[in-house]
Order: sequence, then C-alpha cells, then structure tokens
Amino acid sequence: MCQVLNYLLSTAPEWAHRDHVAGTVGLPFNAMFDWPMGTPSGWAVFLEPTVNQHLKAILNAWGSYLQSPSSANVLGNGKQGWLGPEGKKELTRVANEASGTSHTFEEMFICKPDEQYHGFTSWDNFFTRQYRDNIRPVADPDNDDVLANACESKPYRVARDVSSTDKFWVKGQPYSVSTMLAQDELAEHFVGGTVYQAFLSALSYHRWHSPVSGRIVKQYVVSGTYFSEPLFTGMADPHGADPFGEGTGQAYLSSVATRAMIFIEADNPKIGLICVMPIGMVEVSTCEVIVKEGQRVQKGEGLGMVSITILCQLSEHATDGK
Repeated sequence: MCQVLNYLLSTAPEWAHRDHVAGTVGLPFNAMFDWPMGTPSGWAVFLEPTVNQHLKAILNAWGSYLQSPSSANVLGNGKQGWLGPEGKKELTRVANEASGTSHTFEEMFICKPDEQYHGFTSWDNFFTRQYRDNIRPVADPDNDDVLANACESKPYRVARDVSSTDKFWVKGQPYSVSTMLAQDELAEHFVGGTVYQAFLSALSYHRWHSPVSGRIVKQYVVSGTYFSEPLFTGMADPHGADPFGEGTGQAYLSSVATRAMIFIEADNPKIGLICVMPIGMVEVSTCEVIVKEGQRVQKGEGLGMVSITILCQLSEHATDGK
C-alpha cells in the first residue's frame, strides 16, 4: 500500500477508458482503498483522527504535484487522455445533460483549443475549469425569492422541518444538524429548517456559486475524514458491498467528512440565513473558499472550488415551491 501511495504522489489520474480492467475515473486513492473502506475494521481505521491527519498530509503533497505543469501530461488527446476522444465526449455529455444543451467542450469551457492540452497548465487547472460567459445563466437573477443551485449537481435528498437530531438518512442512520455543522453556534438557527443535498460527480464542473444575494457572515473549513463510508454500504450488508457506496452514504459524509461552511445572510428577509456546505469526498476534499467574512455576493457569484449541502431556515412568509 505504501509503495502504491508513493507512486501516486507523482502521478496524475489518467482517463479510465472502457477497456481499463479496474479503477475509478479520476480517483486513484479511492480505487485503492475501495475494499478496505467497506470492512468493519476499515470503517474504524478511516474514522481515526490520527490516520486522517496523515492522509491529509499525503493528499496535500499530491495536490502540490497536481498543480505542477508535469501533471498536465494526462490531458492529452490519446486513448488515456482526458481530452482524448472518449474522455472529452464524456465530459461534454455530463455538462450538456446538466442543462439540456448540445454544446461542444470548446464552446462550454474557457480553454485554448489550438494550444497543447487546450491551454490547461496543470491537472488542477483542468479540474477546476470554468464555463464561458452565458453558458450557465443564473436562474431568475432579479428575483430574490428564487434560490439558485450552488453547483452543477444532481439532487440527492430534501428534508423539511428538521430537528436538531433527526432520522432521514437511508437505513435509519441518525442525522444531526448540530454534528453536520460541527457544533457551530449558528446550528440551532437551522432547527425547523430545510436541508437540501445534491451530488457532484468527478466528471462535473467543480466550482460553487452563491444561491442567493447577500452577505458572507462567516466561512471556514472543517477537517474530517477522507475515506470513511457507512457500514451499511460495505461488507456488513447481507446483499454485499454497494458499488456506489460513496454516493449512497452522502448523508453520512455530511457529518464526518472534510467540509467547508459558508454562512450567508440573504438580502431577502423571507430567506434569511443559509449555510452552503461543500463536502469533500475521498481525494476530492480540498475545499478552497474564495470569499471572505463581510463580503457581499450576488446570486451566482463564485464561492470556491471543489457534493454539496445547503441548509436554510425559511421564514413563515417564504413562498411555497421556491
């Protein structure tokens, strides 16, 4: 395992083309830990704070490499390149499905098609690629009653009138707003509110945007786990391990994984205070917040990079269905 880790520290993820016999696209550490994560002993190990401290150091070192120019060599147009025929096709398909459009990769993303690697200077530069203007217009930009989705993601779960400790996870796993918000002093504000969770895949656009116009009350990153998944997605299930364990266990991750907290006081008093919570999953766990406390943001304005959870406590005058 240590030899493989050492190799990965200076290797960027290649595109896992269809005749690849194993691997998780874009997530080599997750592919390596996949089976251990699903065992009872693995569950204990990957919850251990000391283990996560060391994993953080390893992933930070890998992250430094992924920001270097040499990491861009996996972006080529060959069979295993992300900008090769199959890789680009899949990236384009996922982006178009999110909005029902039919644009090309070059039409959607800011890039330089005539340059090597389309002008992307590193793996990280490619992974956090940005859309061109007007490709993703903000929903009802002048209507403060409408919240925009904070990132390009698929809805996973909505819970209304949540308690401080509630049960709406799959398989009855306990759910705590307080734990999810890392015992923040503002956690009690969201009791009785709404939790909306959505899932962001490795092939998607990895930047987050403000769902509302308002003021940043505070923001910070909570250190947590990287490769922990709930026992019911692993070998403990009599039906066998869930091949989509990370996706199934998203609610679990909202209370244990490394995650960012971005509290925003909306201009609209019917909405009030919300918390945007980008959640790190496996090695995609570097939550980079680019807004500061006290800063004003417009709906759709960038909040940071690399699922997502939004908690909001709507007032009694909030419009139904918005």
